[in-house]
Amino acid sequence: MTDLPFLSAVDLAAAIRRRAVSPVEVVEAVLERIARLDPQINAFCTLAADEARQAARAAEAALVRGDPIGPLHGVPVSIKDLILTRGIRTTRGSRLYADNVPTEDAPLVERLRAAGAIILGKTNTPEFGWKGVTDNLLFGPTRNPWNLDLTPGGSSGGAGAAAAAGFGPLHIGTDGGGSIRIPAAFCGVVGLKPSFGRIPTYPPSPASTLSHAGPLARTVADCALALTVLAGPDERDRFSLPASGEDYLGALQGDLRGLRVAWSRDLGYAVVEPEVAAVAELAARRFGDLGCLVEEAHPGFPDPTPHWFVLFDAGIATMLHDRPPGWEDLIDPGLRERVIQARQLSAFAVMRAEFVRHQVWDRLRQFFARYDLLLTPAVAVLPFPVGLNNPPTIAGRPAGHLNWSPFTMPFNLTGQPAIVVPCGWSRSGLPIGLQIVGRRFADAMVLRAAACFERLQPWADRRPPLD
Repeated sequence: MTDLPFLSAVDLAAAIRRRAVSPVEVVEAVLERIARLDPQINAFCTLAADEARQAARAAEAALVRGDPIGPLHGVPVSIKDLILTRGIRTTRGSRLYADNVPTEDAPLVERLRAAGAIILGKTNTPEFGWKGVTDNLLFGPTRNPWNLDLTPGGSSGGAGAAAAAGFGPLHIGTDGGGSIRIPAAFCGVVGLKPSFGRIPTYPPSPASTLSHAGPLARTVADCALALTVLAGPDERDRFSLPASGEDYLGALQGDLRGLRVAWSRDLGYAVVEPEVAAVAELAARRFGDLGCLVEEAHPGFPDPTPHWFVLFDAGIATMLHDRPPGWEDLIDPGLRERVIQARQLSAFAVMRAEFVRHQVWDRLRQFFARYDLLLTPAVAVLPFPVGLNNPPTIAGRPAGHLNWSPFTMPFNLTGQPAIVVPCGWSRSGLPIGLQIVGRRFADAMVLRAAACFERLQPWADRRPPLD
């Protein structure tokens, strides 16, 4: 029972299918671990324990009857608190939605339920996902399982912490500028931002076409299984992609021989902590052992972060525009300041940001005509203390808002698939992540590259010092 919470979704689904373990046993083991350890971590903001137990009993009964079962039958899953869940409170991390209980599921939650997954509850997020750490005025901060004094990152920080802590195998987050990949790096897990539109989203995110949904897990295979279940069009999301028919789990087989791989330690403009850059570069060079030709190369676009902020902040400000009077006093003061500034943006500033977005895409389009994959550090720093929105410095220089995550935002602007995998450990025992970026729509290639690296340099057996 003590090992069940750390079994992968792939292994759990197989064990449940052959009735080596029951969904009830699995859910009880995970809920026991959450009850024992989450008071220290605060990964879950709403735990649907009764609903999960009821669903587990129904899943067990279906097995006894011999009913057809889905690929995630009996597997516990958590959902980020920005995503609609029917009958389970969805607050968006905001006091404005403190009592909101949706009457419908988001498309991805519908698909998880249809695949047999058991929803454990909602994981913590900053208000509307506005920053790269996880705390809010409703539920307080989430802590990093590797060191409880440090942040797990954000905005899917509850999901990343839950994955690392063994609170079940599979956790669904969102990513408008790095919000899946930052927690994956800080928590030593895998985080996949699929191609934009690969997983349909509804209702639309305030981050609009910057935002993606995707899984966090301890193994690449679990992320691939999740994408196989979640991918495909939905009429509620007009940007959702046509079904590709790909079996992403099956796509992990094979090798990378002959691929041209670019390694960039700074994308030509970022400031990076030397220890982070060194560990990530060592991992990138190991792709040579996988049969790849690895070269150092930069895509050649200037830092697009200021323009990303224009688009992201304008979206949140517009979402809040028609709220009744007094809403300003209920939200995070830092977010309130960003909204006030965003209201002063001109149409010219927003359209200029869109033109810069096109320019970034054009540079990357040309770059990926020469290379199959781009490797970068996941973030520029190690996890920093809870209570800060940003580290004090990066490589001895003053840090600003989110300039410690310079590698994630460009690929929200372009919509390309990107995955973060653990690639090593700091001298102080903290995880460091590597980002693997692929061509537009090449989700299967990105997953295969991550799986090949995982086989070369496995990480899933390393656990945080919680027990």
